[in-house]
Amino acid sequence: MEIIRDDLQGPEIQGLLQEHLDDMYATSPADSVHALDLTGLQKPDITFWSAWIEGELAGCVALKVLDGQHGEIKSMRTAISARGKGIAKQLVVHLCEAAKQEGFNRLSLETGTEAFFHPARTLYQGFGFVECPPFADYTLDPNSVFMTKQL
Repeated sequence: MEIIRDDLQGPEIQGLLQEHLDDMYATSPADSVHALDLTGLQKPDITFWSAWIEGELAGCVALKVLDGQHGEIKSMRTAISARGKGIAKQLVVHLCEAAKQEGFNRLSLETGTEAFFHPARTLYQGFGFVECPPFADYTLDPNSVFMTKQL
């Protein structure tokens, strides 16, 4: 698998991100969806990567800078055709290493409470993420789980 910095211009990544947004809005109340659209992901405080296997898009992940030592995982998604192949695990490893190289000592994330998000919560727990209070601009929300990890 090759993980590359992505400019979000390709139709494959745009399609995967639209699929991600569609799932988020189908699963959670609209005011509890914190997924970013293309415009939100193209801001200077976000680095975005896509993962490819033999020319096929396998997944994506983004790192948002919250401050000089704290980053947030955004837009983690595995393509349906690539599920069950360990893509998400490789993306988390890549993101943690990139965050360390940037000088971060903490990574946090927000995910949903619904059963749909159980695999994501399990993945992050496996990497040592633990539940925490809301961070950055988030507020308590019964549809959100906040997690963090010291790097």
